[in-house]
Amino acid sequence: MKRIHLLVLLSLLTLPLAAAPASGSGAGSVVVGQLYASGGNSGAAFADDYVELFNRGSAAVAIDGWTLQYASAAGTTWQETALTGSIPAGGGYLVQLASGGANGAALPAADATGTSNLAAAGGKVAIVDDATALSCGAAAGSCAGGATIEDLVGYGTAADYEGTGAAPAPSATTAISRAGGGCTDTDDNAADFATAAPNPLNSSATPATCSSSGGGGGPGDADVSVDVQPELSIALDHATLTFPAAVPGTTPAPLPEDVTVTSNDPSGYTLSVHRTAFAPHDLPLGIGVGSGSLAAVPITPAPDLLLATTSTASAAAGDVWNTSVGFVSPLPVVPTGHYTATLTFTAIGR
Repeated sequence: MKRIHLLVLLSLLTLPLAAAPASGSGAGSVVVGQLYASGGNSGAAFADDYVELFNRGSAAVAIDGWTLQYASAAGTTWQETALTGSIPAGGGYLVQLASGGANGAALPAADATGTSNLAAAGGKVAIVDDATALSCGAAAGSCAGGATIEDLVGYGTAADYEGTGAAPAPSATTAISRAGGGCTDTDDNAADFATAAPNPLNSSATPATCSSSGGGGGPGDADVSVDVQPELSIALDHATLTFPAAVPGTTPAPLPEDVTVTSNDPSGYTLSVHRTAFAPHDLPLGIGVGSGSLAAVPITPAPDLLLATTSTASAAAGDVWNTSVGFVSPLPVVPTGHYTATLTFTAIGR
């Protein structure tokens, strides 16, 4: 008696590990500590504009892939300066920017260099934890929902800022500096910044960690972050499907195969299938979803057969797709023997 076995194997296409933690405006421990916007101008204290970053948290922060971004006071087109390395707790990081002339002293060795020319009268700078340019900033609060923004500072005539108002405008002889030596962050630019003599610090400066003081045993803050990784997986109800008594000229009854897809991608996913040819002779293998009729399963390298598509994340326990595996026509007259093929399911994030 002839026996035909169908081996069902799993194929999974995973998503890239790119999920960055959602932070929102002002939520990170890396903040703008100081900003100077008159570099090289007449009477300038320093020859270049600069932004000094400060890590007010209790642990080092890796900033590879981050950018410092600048837009004009009312603009929504942002210029990017790439950041690399890490900033220790209490440490500074100096970003040297453009110059308006030849006046002023040279900055200390910069940790990053960009070409943005900061407007002294007003503008916006943002620390962004990826390399995608922002598009917000035309009105107050428009950048507040930016999931990649670690800190935002609007100064002078800036249209957008954190809190009740913009930080003051700097001058040729003053920078704007964050209160508490960089440690104060109430998410209100007007309250957190004041003008002061420029004092740019780079990563070589001695860290000055932030801590609570006084005898009252006041509360302390601990930043908690969780990096949620992309998930995309497939589980099959049966690893092997067997048609034990197949006779040429007949169509064996289909066998059920539940395919469970788990995905946290809010854009959804697609589920498809392909197969290898049966050996030593091919057979008309088909598959159907739910109560639908069977469709022929293509043989690689032909394009996959699309089984399902979604535009949302799966249910917490996964989406269960009930499929039936069988034959789309009666089995041909082939020699007695053991016939096998491999059925491969593939899930791809949209």
